[in-house]
Amino acid sequence: MYRMIKRTLGAMLLGVSALAMAQPAGEVEFSRGVGFAQSPGQLPRTLGKGLPLKEGDRLTTAQGAAAIIKLQDGTRMTLRPNSEMIVQQYQFKEGSSDNSMVMQLLRGGFRAITGLISKNSPNAARVQTSTSTIGIRGTDFDARICTNDCKAEAANVSEVARPNAVQASARLVQAKGDISASDGTGAKRKLYDGGSVYAGETVELGAGARGVLAFRDDSRLTLGSSTRFKVDSFVFDDKNPTEGRFLVSLLRGSLRALTGLIGKANNRNVSFSTPTSTIGIRGTGLDMDCGSGESCNVFTWQGTIEVLPIGKTVFQTLHAGQGLVVGPSTTQPLTAPTLENLPRPDTVPVNLPQLFSSGGVSGEDEGLFVFVRDGHIDITSGRETLHLGRGETGFAGDDGRTGRPADTPLFIQFDRVPMPNSSNPRLASVIGEITPQTRNQCR
Repeated sequence: MYRMIKRTLGAMLLGVSALAMAQPAGEVEFSRGVGFAQSPGQLPRTLGKGLPLKEGDRLTTAQGAAAIIKLQDGTRMTLRPNSEMIVQQYQFKEGSSDNSMVMQLLRGGFRAITGLISKNSPNAARVQTSTSTIGIRGTDFDARICTNDCKAEAANVSEVARPNAVQASARLVQAKGDISASDGTGAKRKLYDGGSVYAGETVELGAGARGVLAFRDDSRLTLGSSTRFKVDSFVFDDKNPTEGRFLVSLLRGSLRALTGLIGKANNRNVSFSTPTSTIGIRGTGLDMDCGSGESCNVFTWQGTIEVLPIGKTVFQTLHAGQGLVVGPSTTQPLTAPTLENLPRPDTVPVNLPQLFSSGGVSGEDEGLFVFVRDGHIDITSGRETLHLGRGETGFAGDDGRTGRPADTPLFIQFDRVPMPNSSNPRLASVIGEITPQTRNQCR
């Protein structure tokens, strides 16, 4: 009897010691219905406002319940009804380089707005499921493991699903070094492999950085060190490529370009600009180097280009193997390329369907669905990685396949679970229950 009591007390003390050593993770901001947090070796704690959460906690919600948690780095998550998630790893100290967050989603799902951990490192934040891993690159997204519950929810919505179209103009592949993108407001974000670039954005590469932009029309650009590049306008519909538009500017640095379907369908709608000239194409591969001095080198290695120096009215035509040095007031022949240290974009392998295509997946399939409101998510299964940008929905099945459904599933479009930044989640959840799912709005 004494030995049994001793063993029990020892186990309790070990559990208390482990709990005391566990890394603090955050706290519960809101809860509704029945839910629990349980640390290893401890009794369950009822989810309620202000409840501290630690690394190792297993969070569960019952049918009809929900909870909003706030983590120390500013991440906020709404745990959906009928869900189970483990805070598998959580380490955060402001300014530290080894911060990390690993969640394990066992069932159900959540809505999340991520914080500093995911914004500062490409591999520091992820969510693991039984079939795939969600890599978080600083984003606002939903994740849900669907069985027959998602299909049942969608069946109660009478609206028409909207297309799950890729909004990105291009995606970054073979990224190396510090690369970022900024929009018209100046908002800046880091780019990693698979990251999206949108029309109107400026891409900037640090010293020693390099990357390839693959566009939806299969245009490809290799960007060199210390380059600033802007997508002035990009319009493309693969069913009507003649109406496409590809207008870009090299503001500083260097690039090697291979034009795609827009150039093949209507080359008048493709244009490159540099600080010293405007370049038109006829289905082409060309180099532009504005990395030194006030001049820019232009060289074509495939097809034909027309160069119009700033302030001039007459184009100069260059065929493959020809080039120009274009200065502020003069031009002179360039007899050899200057960017052979950069890979030609036609030698870089690009899986265009994996980057941009939708279809082959149904919203009624069972598996993991992820919807991205903003930012960059990747879903990695045992055999492939799917990159998702703003407004995209992705899927990973039990068989390892990934893809984008042709339409955004209705259970995502008309989700009634409150967002984690909701100013009044209790009111939002009540309104969600009493309002029919036929509202013509999305959250």
